[in-house]
Amino acid sequence: MKRVIRTISMLFAGVLLFGCAGTPELPGWYVAPDGDDANEGRGKTPLKTIAKALEYAQPGDTIFLREGDYHEFVVPTRSGESGKNITIKSYPGETARIDGTGLKLEGWMALVQLRDIKNMTLENLHICNAENAVPNSDPEGIYINGKSSDITIRGCKIYNIKNVCLDTHGKGDWRSAHAILALGTSNEEPIRNLIIEQCEIYDMHTGTSEIMTLAGNIDGFTVQDNYVHDVENIGIIVAGGDNLNPSGDPAVNYARNGVVRRNKVHRCTHQYTKDFWERVCNNPAAYGAIGIYVCGGANTVIEQNEVWECDRAIGLVSESDILSTKNCIVRNNLIYNNYRTGIYMGDYIGYTIGGTYNCQIVNNTLFNNNQVGGALNGSNNQAGVDDAKDSEGEIRLTENCFDNVIMNNVIYALTDRDIFIRKYTTTGARNRIGHNIYYSPNNAVQKWFWDGTEYTDFAAWQAASGDENSVYGVDPLLKNANAVNTDLRLTSESAAKNAGCVLELSLVGELDMDGKARVQDGKISMGAYQ
Repeated sequence: MKRVIRTISMLFAGVLLFGCAGTPELPGWYVAPDGDDANEGRGKTPLKTIAKALEYAQPGDTIFLREGDYHEFVVPTRSGESGKNITIKSYPGETARIDGTGLKLEGWMALVQLRDIKNMTLENLHICNAENAVPNSDPEGIYINGKSSDITIRGCKIYNIKNVCLDTHGKGDWRSAHAILALGTSNEEPIRNLIIEQCEIYDMHTGTSEIMTLAGNIDGFTVQDNYVHDVENIGIIVAGGDNLNPSGDPAVNYARNGVVRRNKVHRCTHQYTKDFWERVCNNPAAYGAIGIYVCGGANTVIEQNEVWECDRAIGLVSESDILSTKNCIVRNNLIYNNYRTGIYMGDYIGYTIGGTYNCQIVNNTLFNNNQVGGALNGSNNQAGVDDAKDSEGEIRLTENCFDNVIMNNVIYALTDRDIFIRKYTTTGARNRIGHNIYYSPNNAVQKWFWDGTEYTDFAAWQAASGDENSVYGVDPLLKNANAVNTDLRLTSESAAKNAGCVLELSLVGELDMDGKARVQDGKISMGAYQ
């Protein structure tokens, strides 16, 4: 004990020491692959394991991991305090890897496990190489649950987290994994103030699960400035907990009051592991992954994201009979070159009844989506079939859409297989559409669907849907309306420039996709750019 007290007094007296190879010794505990848990834990005498450093760390302390691989589970048992997080991070300029190679992952197990932990930061770490081939297991990079709160995950790279079960049952139920799983499992106390930012997440085999999952009793979160790419299923999901936490109180068992902002989401697609998904879906054209997804979650703002080359881009859908997706705003996003729909609302047809309520789709730019057939009409499931009538639409409404707004969007259909907006069924009511600009070069697309009926005449579409003050057939003059090297900013002569409906800033947001003022001189443009 005397040794530990002496170390703390030297580290936090404001003295800058020097550690290995003359590098500055910053105040904190030190761990190195060639360290020794019998050491003091200073720069020149680092510990061997993160577990030992966590035994010593007190609120406000930092644990510096020196360059190299750490083949251990990280399971903190002590929390920080308000304003005094316990931080685990790579030493500046070095890369520490929490690496699952050689570790035995059984059941649902994570490399980093935060259970009932508060005021903890993980920063600039690589969390990687967790694999399991056992059916119904779930290898994870980071798992946060219970009454945890004030957790920050910043600047981390998470990759090669995989369930590699081949799923001989053919239903997809046996393959599951997560890069980050945050699950509020307490009915009394939600997970609060969860921040996931500036991370890169890629190379994931998550089966029917998602890459980054926020579900259950979570109240207050920020997911921003991340890059999620090259994964086999849903990228980011804000969800109800009725599946993962079935004993949760439905009144609080869902993620809410958060923001998903400025993320780049690229190639979240079943095509990443095509052989597996073709076997699971019994379908040679499996395109079911969604880039950013609210599923039974609520009060979430999705803004300034760029989503491209995913199966579907953004979903406000419910896969639940008891939890609706509600009170969400999708604004100022770029959505382009995705295989199927750009924005998806409502239930999966004939599957659930939770529905999508009071969601706002405003000031987004949608371009050249629907590159393959949709998921319904028989012929689309055959390889090589190009059935334009089965396109899902740049914006798609299925069942049970109530009191939603679709306004101020640029909707640009590049190919003749596309559809501007498609509402599949007569369910739902009081959905408001207006002040959008619809364009397709050479009028290659001249179609909408409402309540299952196709409209090729713009006036007829407006009469059926109630669409007010939208514009059809006028080129919005994007800077580069090309599927390659796409630039979806408006030129100064664009008909979308300053032509939108000025709504409350709380709805349209203060900033556009470029970070410029969303409303200028009392005017707002259509689309994601002012």
